[in-house]
Amino acid sequence: MARMNEPSGMRKINRSPWLRLGCFVAAMLLPLAAGASENGASVYPVGVETVMPGLVPPPHGTMLFEFSTFYSANQINNSLGQSAAPEFRLRVFANAFKLTHNWNVPVFGGLLNSNIAVPELYEQLHVLPGDFRKSGLGNVDFGIAQVGYARGALHWFYEADLFAPGGSYTSGDVLNVGQHNFAFAPVAGFTYLPDHARTELSSKYLYIVNFRNGATGYRGGNEFTWEYDAMQQVSRRMALGVNGYFYQQTTDDFQNGLIVGDGNRGRDLAVGPELRIHLPGHAAMAFKYERDTLVENKPSGNAFWFQMGLPLSFRRGGA
Repeated sequence: MARMNEPSGMRKINRSPWLRLGCFVAAMLLPLAAGASENGASVYPVGVETVMPGLVPPPHGTMLFEFSTFYSANQINNSLGQSAAPEFRLRVFANAFKLTHNWNVPVFGGLLNSNIAVPELYEQLHVLPGDFRKSGLGNVDFGIAQVGYARGALHWFYEADLFAPGGSYTSGDVLNVGQHNFAFAPVAGFTYLPDHARTELSSKYLYIVNFRNGATGYRGGNEFTWEYDAMQQVSRRMALGVNGYFYQQTTDDFQNGLIVGDGNRGRDLAVGPELRIHLPGHAAMAFKYERDTLVENKPSGNAFWFQMGLPLSFRRGGA
């Protein structure tokens, strides 16, 4: 069974006080519905990892994941959950590839894996005083070390991720693609496949620690994300269910040692339907929709996803 995971408030002091973008990040990227932090975005595309995230390739197996998303928001909220900017419109088109390999090296009772996710984005933003467009490479996500386990119907992993700055950045621009800072995240995920894999319950958890943007002196707050799905097989190759995520920024944003506004902490609870289709040869694809709710200090909108997982090598007998 193929795994299809990953590969996704700017209140800048003295600059565009209402601008908050939703940017794609890494590892697979995408709804670009990120948290508050600088520019309202995150290095991680929260919501991307909802399709059997606990599964890893079998020993010596390699999987390629492709993610495409369109995110649309016509409102950006403040700390009270109210619209913070007139005439706000954000559109993000993102595509990302993620490569995951199982080295078949025993570590702490599991097997060692590595992965890398590379996103490319095109963004359109309308805020007073005008329209802005930009495209480029987002934050690349390096899965430094992942240890995967499989025990019967339960699959899980632990991982350490490093996020690199975006491919291009211009200090003072209203719109930039990706965040211009490094970040580190401990990660854990599981997938439970009872009833001969006809049912799926999955979650993935990250705690992102952001480092300082050297160009602006801005340090976004730390971020907690929980991504989830619950699926039920309706035919031999098709499953239907619900997916989404909860995002909460846990510490304040700082710039040059001072708290930005009231801390600029982002929050979002997203939910929507998911359709998964299994293809011959351990491949799979999924269609997802996620709607933002309970939003604070970030854009409030809708994300539409297409994801595909393709085995480049897949040996039988693996987890």
